[in-house]
Formats: sequence, C-alpha cells, structure tokens
Amino acid sequence: MYSVEQVADRLDLHVRTVRGYIRSGRLRAVRIGKQYRIAASDLDAFTGQTRAATATGPAEVSSIVQIDGVDRAAADRLGTLVLASANTGHDPAHPLRVQTVHDEERRRMKIIILGDPASTAELLHLLDAVLNADNGLLDREVHDA
Repeated sequence: MYSVEQVADRLDLHVRTVRGYIRSGRLRAVRIGKQYRIAASDLDAFTGQTRAATATGPAEVSSIVQIDGVDRAAADRLGTLVLASANTGHDPAHPLRVQTVHDEERRRMKIIILGDPASTAELLHLLDAVLNADNGLLDREVHDA
C-alpha cells in the first residue's frame, strides 16, 4: 500500500494531482482515517503496467464420466486401469485424484476425476480409447433374464 505522497513521487506528479485522480475515480484508493492508501495493483492498473502473474495455484478441472451397461467385473477392470494411469507418470506435486463408483443394480459406473487440465485430458483420452475399442475389457452386452 502506497501513500498519496509515495505515488506522487513515483509518478513525478504533484500530490494534489494524485488526490484529484483519486476523487475522480481514475485511481482507486482506500481511505484510512484522513489519508488515502493505494494498492500496488491499483497503481499498476492506473499506469498500465502489469506485474508478473501470481496465480494462487495451478488450474484444476473436474470431470465425471458415466458409463452405462457395466457389470461388476468390467467396472473393477476399468477402475484398476484408470487408477493405475492416474498414479503413474504425473507430476507428484499435482496428483490426479480419481474415484470410481459402480451401481450394480443399474449397471452404471461413474468415474470422478480432479486434477490439472493436461493430466485430466490424458486420462480422458485413455478412457475414450478403451471404451471405443473392441478389446474385450468391457462386456457391453446387457443380458435379460
């Protein structure tokens, strides 16, 4: 936080000019008692300067994949494949978090994925390849009794 005097010195302006910018709304400031304080980000926005981006953390995405017509054995195989893929070859500082749920009565499986966009996309591509391949991993036929 800068004082009006500090901002005036930095911009080589008169203090009254800076106060005028604040009063007109051109320069954002917070009034504390009888004095104004200007945040560094507000001063940068006013001068058109940008600071290096200081993100609070990496981007994270969430995905839910629902697969119908999956029996318990196929759900177990698919769950093992997905979890093994999620736990290998990714940045340990930003791991993928995966949870699988199987509803045996509805023969439906849900896979919940949380992680960075690139790793999540890789896992979704793997799932797409497995689900659309004729590899015998999933028995997609529903047998009526």
